[in-house]
Amino acid sequence: MKVLLAVDGSPFTGKMLNYLITHLAMFSGTQEFTVLTVQAPLPAGVAVVKEAKEAYYAEESAKALDPAIKLLEGHGLKVKGLTMVGNVGELIAKTADSENFDLIMMGSHGRSALGKLVMGSVATHVLAQSKTPLLLVR
Repeated sequence: MKVLLAVDGSPFTGKMLNYLITHLAMFSGTQEFTVLTVQAPLPAGVAVVKEAKEAYYAEESAKALDPAIKLLEGHGLKVKGLTMVGNVGELIAKTADSENFDLIMMGSHGRSALGKLVMGSVATHVLAQSKTPLLLVR
C-alpha cells in the first residue's frame, strides 16, 4: 500500500501522525510511506533573490518534513520525503493521483465557518480534486 502523508508542521499534522502510529495494523502488507509538504509560493510582487527564495522554501519545508520523518522512522517505518512549492491542495491531489498512491492521510482543522463543521479548505480541495481515497484526522 502506498500512502501519501501530507504534512504542514501543525498540531493537526502531529495528530495525524500519532493516529497512523497507533493504527499501523490498518495498513496490512507492504507499506510505502511518502511524507509530502507543500509550501505556498511567495506573492508575485515580492522581489527576492532566487537563492534567498530557495533557502526560504527549503527552511520552511524542513520545519514540517524533518520532525515527521524522524517520528515515523523512530517507529521503524521506512519513509521518503518530498517537498513542493505551489497551490497546496492542488499539488497534494495531483501527486497522489499521478504517482498512484492508494491513500492520502492528512490532519484537518477547518478554519472557515463552514469548514469548521466539516474540514479545512486544503482538505476540501484535495477531496474535490483527487481520485485517491482521503483519510482526514481531526
